[in-house]
Amino acid sequence: METTTKTDQEMYKVKGMTCTGCAARFEKNVKQIPGVKEANVNFTSEKLIIEGHASIQELEKAGAFENVKVYHENDELPTEEDQPFFQKHTWIQVILASLFVLAGWISHFYIGEQSLITIGLFLSGMVIGGYSMFWQGINNLTKFVFDMRTLMTIAIIGAALIGEWGEGALVVVLFAISEALESYSMDRARKSIRSLVETSPRNATVNRLGKEMIVPVDEIDIGEENIIRPGEKIPLDGTVTKGLTSVNQAAITGESIPVGKGEGDSVFAGTLNEEGLLSVKVTKLVKDTTLAKIIQLVEEAQGERAPAQQFIDRFAAYYTPAIMILAVIVMIGPPLMAGGVWSEWIYLGLATLVVGCPCALVISTPVAIVTAIGSNAKQGILIKGGIHLEQAGHIEVIAFDKTGTLTKGTPEVTDFLSIDDVSEKELIPYIYSIEEYSTHPLAKTLVAYAKKNGGDMVSQRNVTESKALTGKGMSAKIDGVYYYVASPSYARSYFTSSLSEKIDEKVEDLQKQGKTVVILGNESKILAIMALRDEVRPEAKHAIQQLKKLGIKEIVMLTGDQRYTAEAIGREAGVTRVESELLPEEKLAFIKQTRISGKNVAMVGDGMNDAPALAQANVGIAMGGAGTDTAIETADIALMGDELNKLPILIETSRRTLRIVKQNIAFALGLKVLALILVPFGWLTLWIAIIADMGATLLVTFNSLRLIKIKDKSNKK
Repeated sequence: METTTKTDQEMYKVKGMTCTGCAARFEKNVKQIPGVKEANVNFTSEKLIIEGHASIQELEKAGAFENVKVYHENDELPTEEDQPFFQKHTWIQVILASLFVLAGWISHFYIGEQSLITIGLFLSGMVIGGYSMFWQGINNLTKFVFDMRTLMTIAIIGAALIGEWGEGALVVVLFAISEALESYSMDRARKSIRSLVETSPRNATVNRLGKEMIVPVDEIDIGEENIIRPGEKIPLDGTVTKGLTSVNQAAITGESIPVGKGEGDSVFAGTLNEEGLLSVKVTKLVKDTTLAKIIQLVEEAQGERAPAQQFIDRFAAYYTPAIMILAVIVMIGPPLMAGGVWSEWIYLGLATLVVGCPCALVISTPVAIVTAIGSNAKQGILIKGGIHLEQAGHIEVIAFDKTGTLTKGTPEVTDFLSIDDVSEKELIPYIYSIEEYSTHPLAKTLVAYAKKNGGDMVSQRNVTESKALTGKGMSAKIDGVYYYVASPSYARSYFTSSLSEKIDEKVEDLQKQGKTVVILGNESKILAIMALRDEVRPEAKHAIQQLKKLGIKEIVMLTGDQRYTAEAIGREAGVTRVESELLPEEKLAFIKQTRISGKNVAMVGDGMNDAPALAQANVGIAMGGAGTDTAIETADIALMGDELNKLPILIETSRRTLRIVKQNIAFALGLKVLALILVPFGWLTLWIAIIADMGATLLVTFNSLRLIKIKDKSNKK
C-alpha cells in the first residue's frame, strides 16, 4: 500500500466559504485536480490540506463557484477589521434587500401586486438579497448539481413566473437571513480557535550578546534566552533559568489559579507571568509549543466528521433529490390525475422545494460538535475528534490507573524496618545499587531516600545483571550475590509459599494502612521491609462523587499494588471496585473483557505506562497533557492539567452535546415534516415554507451555541 508522509502534504488557508455544502463541493473539486491524491477541507478552521501538489490558481479555480481565496499556510492574510457581525457586508446586504421588499409590500397594498413599481421593488430586493445565490444556483443547474441553492433558485424563479413576486422576494430575504445566521454560528465557533491562537504573543524579548531586543517569536531558536516581565505572556515553551514568579496557566490547563515557578521549572507559551522577572531558556520552536500542538489538534478535531454528522451527510445526499422528486409529483400529479388547477399545484410544488432546503439539517451536528470541542479546549480538555466526544457521552464504566492518576504520583518512604538487627545504614547502599537505573516511580522514591540517607556515597560496588522483574520490582547481583527489591508476593514465591509469621503480619498491617510494601532480600533471607505511601489526590473523592451523580455506576481502580494497599486507597478515593496485583498486560485484558461484555469503558491514566490500555478503551483519557507530549499523542482526550475535576465536566459536556445534536435533528426534520403535511390540503405557502426552514436554522443555531459556555461545577462541594 502506498503511504503518504507529512512532507507530501500541503496546507492552505481558505477564505470565502459560506456553508458546509460549499466546503464539501470545493473539496470534491480539489480532488479532481491532476496531481492531487487526496484533499480535506476544514470549513470551521478555514483550512485545506492536500496530498500531492496544486497551484494557488488551480485551487482558486476549483472554488470559483464561490469566489474563494486561497493562501499558503505561512502567508500573512489581508487584515480584517474586527467589527460587530451585524455591521458586516452580509447583514448590510440583508437589511437593504429587506427595505426594498418591505417597500414592495407597501406598494402591493396601495397600487397592486402587478404594478411595475411593485414588481420593480420586489425584483430589486431579490437581486440585492440573492444575486450570489442565483448565480451559484443557475451555475449548478447547468452542471446538474442539486443543492440548497439550486432548490431555492428554482423555487424563486418559478414564483416570479407565476406572478408571485411578493412571496418570491420574501423567500429571498428570509433565505439570506438564514444564510447569515449559519455564517454567524460558524463565526462564533471559530472564535474558540481564534482565542487560542491570540493567546500567544507575536513578539518576544530575547537576550542576544548581552543585549535585550524585541524580535518576532518565529525568529527565536531553541536555547535562546527569553526575558519575561511581570504582566507579560510567555512567548515560547522553556525552562526557567533565573527568577521566581507565579504563572496563570489557564490558556493550557483551563485552571486560572496561579502556579509557582522557579529555576528549573517548565513554562508554556501563552501563559501569563503575574509577578516576577523571568529568564527562560527556549526548549521548543513556535510551531512545536504545547499551545501550537493544542491549536493544531483542535482544528483537526473540529474538521473530523463525527458519526452523527456522517449519518446526516449521507441522509442529506438522498433527502434533497427525494424532495425534488416529491415537488415534481406535487406539481404535475393532481392536475393530471385529479383535474387540479395547474397554477395552484405548481405553487405548492415550488413551496415543497423550499421546504426541501437541507440547510438546518446539514448544520445541525457540526455546529454543536465544533462549539463543544472549542469550549472544552478553553477548559483545558483537549478532545481529538467528534467521534471521541460522542463516545465520552456513552461511557458506562471508568477505569482509573492508580499511581499518578488517583494518587499524586509522588510516594514517600514512611517505614523502614530492618530484619535480624542489620542497621538501615548498612542496607541503604544495596537499595541504591539495585534501583539506581529504574524509571518506576517507586524506584525513584527509594533512590531519593537512599541518597538522602547516604546511599550514593558508599564505595563502588560490583553490580551486575541488573534487571526489572516485570510488575514486581528490580533485582541485581552485587559482589556476586543475588539481591532484589520487590513486592511481598515475589518474596513469597522466592521463599516457597510464605514469609515468617512475624513478617507476614507486619506486611499485612502496613498494607491495611494504604501503604505499598516492598521487600529487600537476597538469595538466602529477608533483609528489610519498606513501606511507601502515595497520597490520594485531594480532588479525587469529589470527582468520583460527581461521576456517580452523573450515573457512572462502575468506577474501577486498576493497580499492581497488593490487595490490602489497593483496597485502602480505593476506599479513600471512593471507587466502586478495585482490581489489584495486576501486571500491565492484565490491565489491558481487563479493558478488553469489559468491552467484550458490551459496556462502553473509558481508561484514565498518564498516557505513558498505560498506553496499551488507553488505546484499547472506547475512550482513552490521559492526565497532565501539558507536561508530556506522550499524553497528548496516545490518548483520545487529554486533560491538560492534573485536575481530575475536569473529568465530570467532560462527561457532562459530551452528554449535553449529544442531547443538543438530537434536538437539532428533531427541530430540522420536525418543522419540515409539519410543513409537508400541509401540502395535500393545499395550505402550504412559500412564506410558510421558508419560515419553517429559517425557523429550523434559528433553533439549530442558537441551540448549538449554548455549548459556548461550559458550566464548571468541579469546585462546588
